[in-house]
Amino acid sequence: MPTHTNEPLRRDLLEMARLDHVTRAELAASGDLFDAGYEPRMASVHRRNAQRLRRVIESVGWPGTDLVGPDGAEAAWLILQHAIAEPDLLRRALPLLETAAGEGRADPVHAAMLDDRIRFFEGRPQRYGTQLDWDAEGNLAPGEVEDPQRLPERRLAVGLPPLEQGIEKARRRAASEGDGPPADHQAYASARDAWAARVGWRAGRESAADDTPSFSSR
Repeated sequence: MPTHTNEPLRRDLLEMARLDHVTRAELAASGDLFDAGYEPRMASVHRRNAQRLRRVIESVGWPGTDLVGPDGAEAAWLILQHAIAEPDLLRRALPLLETAAGEGRADPVHAAMLDDRIRFFEGRPQRYGTQLDWDAEGNLAPGEVEDPQRLPERRLAVGLPPLEQGIEKARRRAASEGDGPPADHQAYASARDAWAARVGWRAGRESAADDTPSFSSR
């Protein structure tokens, strides 16, 4: 295992995450972030960052705290979470991140949220309820959760707060950024699922959609 931080790699990851944050903040301030699906500028940043992270993983494996420090590892996870148009990258990284978390080189919360993110886009029940989307009543909610009776136990085990706190935090953020429920939830959900099929999250389904709805930037 590395005994010294790889400073050039750490700086690269921090710069990628900074660009993500800055772009998102600018688009939220202008009102464009959630207006028309996956905003092209945001999608471009996510795509470029994903390509660079892919090369990092191919070279060194998961860039954990031992290699890039806590802030570098946080940045790598953020980049990965936002690489939603790259299903193979997220799937490939999950066992690497889980191993790193088990060895104390990554935050267990990050592994839990990545697991949920993959499940969300694949249309499967989540394990931790961390990925929220608009429901038919116009509320941000986690949707179906596996074995819900044991959800508090699973969240506690990885260091997540109670579900209600997570939902309240997400709703406050959405309100502050101008993110609101879709006018036509059925059309929104259909577009979301069609996009997921088109980019490879859900095999065996056809899609004519050219874009993804605004949940992609959340």
